[in-house]
Amino acid sequence: MIPDLPTKKAFSLLDEFKNFALKGNVIDLAVGVIIGAAFGAIVNSLVKDIIMPLVSVILPAGGSYTEWAWDVGGKTIPYGKFLGEVVNFLIVALALFLFIVKFLGFIMRQRKEAAAASPPPLTKDQELLTEIRDLLRRE
Repeated sequence: MIPDLPTKKAFSLLDEFKNFALKGNVIDLAVGVIIGAAFGAIVNSLVKDIIMPLVSVILPAGGSYTEWAWDVGGKTIPYGKFLGEVVNFLIVALALFLFIVKFLGFIMRQRKEAAAASPPPLTKDQELLTEIRDLLRRE
């Protein structure tokens, strides 16, 4: 038996990598990650540039929300920044909930209803039994 050549192994590895990297699922995942990062940047800007400044105007604390802090034992605890991150998280969680549960859930329900409306195709055994039944009825 001839041993595998290193070049053959390298080309095989390259072919396997191309098959993996160019699958539709991997490309879809990459696009999803890029869109998710862009969405995260939009939500981050929404929270830091619009929502939290509006909250700092409404609440009687002085200055920007980023300056809100407690002094405890000589240490400064910037709770305003934390509140901004909590609002950021809640908006992202709400968007994901609406998209995954409501939008995709709606699509999945429609698919299930369509599948329930049409009976599943008969198996080979069921087809043969149906043919036998039909032949017996004719006699």
